[in-house]
This record gives sequence, structure tokens and C-alpha cells, in this order.
Amino acid sequence: MTLSLALVLFLVLVAEFVNGWNDAPNAIATVVSTRVLRPMYAMIMAAVLNILGAALTGTAVAATIGTGIVRPDAVGLPVVAAGVLGIAIWGGLATLLGLPISISHGLIAALAGAGLAAVGPQVLLWAGWQKVIIGLGFSTFLGFFLALTIMVTLYWLFRGIKPHTGRAIFGKVQMLSAAFMAFSHGSNDGQKFMGVFTLALVLGGVLPAFHVPFWVVILCGTVMGLGTAFGGWRVMKTMGFGLTKLEPIHGFAAETSAASAIQLASFLGIPLSTTHTINTAIMGVGASRRFSAVRWGVGRRIVFAWISTFPACFLLGFGLAWLFKFVL
Repeated sequence: MTLSLALVLFLVLVAEFVNGWNDAPNAIATVVSTRVLRPMYAMIMAAVLNILGAALTGTAVAATIGTGIVRPDAVGLPVVAAGVLGIAIWGGLATLLGLPISISHGLIAALAGAGLAAVGPQVLLWAGWQKVIIGLGFSTFLGFFLALTIMVTLYWLFRGIKPHTGRAIFGKVQMLSAAFMAFSHGSNDGQKFMGVFTLALVLGGVLPAFHVPFWVVILCGTVMGLGTAFGGWRVMKTMGFGLTKLEPIHGFAAETSAASAIQLASFLGIPLSTTHTINTAIMGVGASRRFSAVRWGVGRRIVFAWISTFPACFLLGFGLAWLFKFVL
């Protein structure tokens, strides 16, 4: 364990903390905005289930991030440092501004930018990028249309029920869907930084080959859980209150559809944006009432943050890697 490796591992954990900090609203924004759970209880639940999701669902996504985005045999520790520092900077800034971003896309873009600066275009691996593109489809289209379908189905099944009875029923059920969402978030997002952490251990000579040790799973999951417990209240307000008015039935539909899409992606080893998935699911349940029920002005701000994340993190990763290469 050298000083340079220890510093890189520390930066990975900082980025993992920011991941939990910005993505905390993904699991709890709807359950808080519908007043089913108080914010503190929701934060505790999300933190615990994020850790469990990261620890109990395998490492397929971690392998994609650690070995499928850039060639592990062609990069060094400065590339990893530049990548995770780039997403930590961008993710921290977005959280302070109350904007939910895709930590997944930011991490991938920052690693790609750092790899290009240090090695060149040959460092990129198309197989891993195919999964990233598939994940974009999962998070955007599957999240929206699955939520819309579930919501329309629920409206039909419970069309004769009184509003206060519906709130009572789905107020209880939504606690389960929020827990499912928190667990699913950990199962996909938690693995991404496990992959980078393990890649750093391989590059630093601690591990002979890429294999995610269980202690890495626990460490990264716990750090992400701490970031979740710290909470991104401004981001949660944007997601839970800004996009559309939510009742417990809407929260249940959004969380169930988003969590299902995330679980499918995790099983297939596809890194996807949980932020995109839950936000498009919220838009889907809002559109099920009427198209104008969604505050598209807020939606445009969120989409702008999504679009700007990839080039911003790419440039941060590229610039930091170039700086490290020049200085070192």
C-alpha cells in the first residue's frame, strides 16, 4: 500500500460519498413528498437498504465499470484519480444547486476523458460502452413508460375507490416500494465505485487480478450509505415536489417501476442512471393524469443537468488527467 494508492482509494470513497449524497433523493423523494414517511426515517431506511443492496446483489455492474469502460492494462492510478475527482467535483456542485444528475454517466465520462488524455482513443472498450447505451434506454424510456403503464392500470383497478381509502392503502404499500427503490439503488449505483476501487487495487499491485473482495463491497456500500444519511435535501425538493404533485399511489407506481428497471439492469450487468430512471418514472405517473400535470419547466432544468453532465465530467477528467500527467 503506497501513499499514491492510498490517496486514490480515498478519492474513490469521496466520490462514493457524493454518489450517496446526490442520489439519496432517488430512493426517498417520493415517499417524503407524499408524507408517508418523515424525512429522517426515510433517510435511515434509504441508508440501510442502500448498503444491503450494494452488499447482496453481486458485482456484475462493478465488473463492467472496472474492466469494460477503459482498458485496465493501459491506464494507471492517475487516470483513476482524475476520473473520480472529476465526478466528485461535478456531483458536489450539482447537489449544492439542488440538481439531480447521473453519477453513473458522470463517472463513465470522467474515466473516458482521463483515459483519452493519458493514453488515447485506443483506451476505450466498445463492449462496455454498449452496455452504457443500453442503460440509457433503460433509464429513460423503460422508466417513463413502465410507470405510465402501472399508473393507468392502478387507476383502472381502483377506479371505484374513495380518495381517502386509496391514500390509506397506498400510504402503507408505498413504504414497501420505497424500500425496494432504496435496495435497487444500492444494487446498481453502489457497485460502480466498487469497480473503480477494485481497479485501483489491481493497478496498485494489491490484487493480482480484477476480483471485488467482500470487504470492498462493505466499505463502498457503507460510505454510500453515509452519503445518503447526510442527505441532499435540495435535490429531494426538486424531485419530490418540483416535477408534479404526488399522492401515495403515484409514489408507489414511480418507485415500483424505477426499482424494477434498475433490478433488471443490475442482473444484466448494465450500469444505468438511477436518477434518470426515477425522474422519468415520476414524469410518467404525472403524465398519466394529464400531460400538463408535469411541470415541464422543472423537467427541462433536470434534463439540462443530465445533458451537461457527460461533457462536463469528460472535460474535468481529461483536464485533471492532463494536469497529473504534466505534473508527475
